[in-house]
Amino acid sequence: MKLKFRGKQPKAQVKKSAAREWADAVMFAVVAASIIRWATFEAYAIPTPSMEGSLLTGDYLFVSKLHYGPRTPGTPLQVPLTHQTIWGSTIASYSDAIQLPSFRLPGFSEVKRNDAVVFNYPAEAGHPADLKTYYIKRCIGLAGDSLAIRNGQVYINGNPTENPAQKQTAYSVTTDRVLNDNFFLSRDITDFYRTPVGYEMHTTPDKAKQLAALDIIQDVKLLQSGVGEAAPGIFPQDPEKYSWNTDNFGPLYIPKSGATVAINENTLPLYERVILAYEQNQNAAVRSGKLYIDGEQVNQYTFKQNYYFMMGDNRHNSLDSRYWGFVPENHVVGKAVFVWMSLDANAGLLDKVRWSRLFSMVE
Repeated sequence: MKLKFRGKQPKAQVKKSAAREWADAVMFAVVAASIIRWATFEAYAIPTPSMEGSLLTGDYLFVSKLHYGPRTPGTPLQVPLTHQTIWGSTIASYSDAIQLPSFRLPGFSEVKRNDAVVFNYPAEAGHPADLKTYYIKRCIGLAGDSLAIRNGQVYINGNPTENPAQKQTAYSVTTDRVLNDNFFLSRDITDFYRTPVGYEMHTTPDKAKQLAALDIIQDVKLLQSGVGEAAPGIFPQDPEKYSWNTDNFGPLYIPKSGATVAINENTLPLYERVILAYEQNQNAAVRSGKLYIDGEQVNQYTFKQNYYFMMGDNRHNSLDSRYWGFVPENHVVGKAVFVWMSLDANAGLLDKVRWSRLFSMVE
């Protein structure tokens, strides 16, 4: 006997059009790339010489989010795979109508001294914290450290630190010759310019010594600011109390989560921006040199997160913590791990790629 199926008849599967299949493939690729970019690795480029000679202008890096742990997005309304603007335009790629608390997922490492760290530039205004411009510097001071710089040497908790192998500083070069760009570039000196008495360059002590030995060079002199010579723009931008410069700076305590500092006329300039801008205090204000929270004057403050002190390896050509202060932990993006491509803008077409730097580890 033949049985009849009385249930619902299965619907015939509708074949997707080619356009639909392409759209699904593109959507999957965008979602996958966004997850990888957020949670694992992201590519960045070095646009300035502030980290030379460790990292060169034209280096392309992979930065690990896994080391310190990826951050949950604070600005969810954003065009995928963009940062501040839509590609090739000045149109904002996000809306800050919704701002969420940002949390950091567990990583397999903490920020360590001398790590090359990518972070959102804290002092930038006009963008949410997670969409501020990316900077890369070396972490010189950790939360809880006391940092000082004496004649260009960094001291942590009173002890001199090990300098990066390729740390550069500024030198004046006196010569009666006209030196073309190739004179410096052939000696692996990439940051230089003409002055009324010769040239100024940023390079390592060894390369400066080699240059000084040449017959056509009359003198090579280290350029360094002295103790007590207040420099414009140096943190905390209060030269009457703190006559600091890039070579002589501090001592300065770097805030640590849970640590408490006294708030007075001397310490308030150091921690005012931290308390007002980075700690999510809704009702904090400074009036007549005094700190008020929720309308009450406070004489001490306990920090809510860790902070770091960042410096570029090109010590006299780097806009870093010596100018704008601390990097909050919630601004840290990841650790630079290796260079996957490096292009030399000064080289000819056949020499454009720096082959020796490809897939080199960041130290």
